[in-house]
Amino acid sequence: MYYSLRGTLLVKELGTVVVECGGVGYRVAVPAGSYARFPAVGEEAMVYTYLSVREDAMELFGFPTEAELTTYKMLVSVSGVGPKVGLAILSDLSADTAMTAIAAGDYKPLTAAAGVGPKLAQRIVLELKDKVGALEGVSPDAAPAAAGAATGGKAEAAEALAALGFPRSQALAALRGLDNSLSVEDYIKEGLKLLSSQV
Repeated sequence: MYYSLRGTLLVKELGTVVVECGGVGYRVAVPAGSYARFPAVGEEAMVYTYLSVREDAMELFGFPTEAELTTYKMLVSVSGVGPKVGLAILSDLSADTAMTAIAAGDYKPLTAAAGVGPKLAQRIVLELKDKVGALEGVSPDAAPAAAGAATGGKAEAAEALAALGFPRSQALAALRGLDNSLSVEDYIKEGLKLLSSQV
């Protein structure tokens, strides 16, 4: 029903944005890692959306790019992956990392997301591996390295930040944009700066 929204960004919070279109404000749940890629409040924003309809609620889930929306739709097509679990996966992993891990048959990075245990992660890989491998631009040979980059030093730093009281998904989102060559200690230092600025 809704494919995208373009309008003024009224609210920008970790995990949520509100976009005003034609005088109506649409609250959209977004991955924590996408927070920094939306414009400042008051500026025009484009959000690609997925509408979840249940008996008791209608919810919009949104993404800054069509590629992320496509990845999300693939994830929620798997039995057991609801809209919020799909969002949790893309909050802990970038769309590229999730897709390359699936293409490589590596389910472990997916278990970093809240609500995703080993069995569900294995089901996601089993059901989507062939579909992801067929997508243009995904190289299964490159997948282990891409997945490893997201789960190595950054994952270790995220655990340390979580131990300091920050939500793990928020810590991973803050670390995602940092250079992959940094040490764990530097990730923690930079992560602390970014997370403290959001408080």
